[in-house]
This record gives sequence, structure tokens and C-alpha cells, in this order.
Amino acid sequence: MIEEADIERLVRTFYERAREDEVLGPIFAAHVEDWEDHLQRIRDFWSSVIHRSGRYQGRPVPAHVPLGIEAVHFDRWLQLFEETARDVCSPEAAGVFMERARLIAGSLELAIASHDGVIVPPGGRYRKPDPEAA
Repeated sequence: MIEEADIERLVRTFYERAREDEVLGPIFAAHVEDWEDHLQRIRDFWSSVIHRSGRYQGRPVPAHVPLGIEAVHFDRWLQLFEETARDVCSPEAAGVFMERARLIAGSLELAIASHDGVIVPPGGRYRKPDPEAA
């Protein structure tokens, strides 16, 4: 069973690592000012995902649209999240977190693409158009 303390440990450890990551760190540095507030929102999000606690009242898609993220960012997020989950959670809990994280990442990636007017074909990935190629 996944406890709130497991969520706390995973979120804190993941974001410590993400802030130092060369792919993800600059995005977080540019968009997160109050880290304690951000961590609380993410803990509430995962509590709602895992326990259906209803604590998270945010809107993830509008929060992520202005970040300029695409497939490479989702891939790195999932890779680092999986590494962290395996490091700080039981194998069973890590598996649950990763199953949900993959679904969430896929859904967010498609929503961001749709917002940008791009329809991603089945099995495809979203990559922002190169403005230099136009």
C-alpha cells in the first residue's frame, strides 16, 4: 500500500533531481518561484491520483501549455521519475507510480499538441515545429 509519506519522499527526491537535470532543470528554474508551494501542489496531485483524495484542484493542461515542452521533455521526465521511484519506493509502489505517470505524460503530451494545433497520429510523438524550417 502506498502511504502519503511515500508520495512525499518520491516528490521531494524527484524534484531535487529534476532541478539539477540539464533537460528539466532550466524549465523548472524559469517557471517555479515558490518551491514549497509547487511541491505541495504536486503532493496533492499524486495523492489524488493514488488515493483519490480529491486534494488536487488544479488544471494540469493549462499549467503545462506555456512551458514549451514536447516529447524529449516527457521522455526525460519519465526516465528520471522512474529512476527516482525505483530508488525510494517499494517495487510494487514504484510500479503503480510508473503506470500512472506514463498515462499522465501521454495524456499531457497529446493535450499540449492539440492546443498547439497538432494532431499526433497513433503511436506518434509531439515535437514542436522548427520555426527556422518554415
